[in-house]
Amino acid sequence: MSVRIRLSRVGTNKKPLFRVVAATRTKAADGKFLEVLGTYNPKLEKEKLKVDKERVHFWIKQGATPSDLISQLLKKQGLTQ
Repeated sequence: MSVRIRLSRVGTNKKPLFRVVAATRTKAADGKFLEVLGTYNPKLEKEKLKVDKERVHFWIKQGATPSDLISQLLKKQGLTQ
């Protein structure tokens, strides 16, 4: 079972809001997930990404790979190299 940290859209039309989730690669992008790790709101000026740092580090240690966008966002916050 390979786990990926990625975004799952929960917002409405013209009001995007995303959950940062840990999910298996075989599930649909908006399907079942293992755990909610935080939120991402691209409309905000500051603090677009809010995540539970401990849980993100836990999943990465367990072998989860972040998606391209999530890895960029985590680097901006200083959570990964």
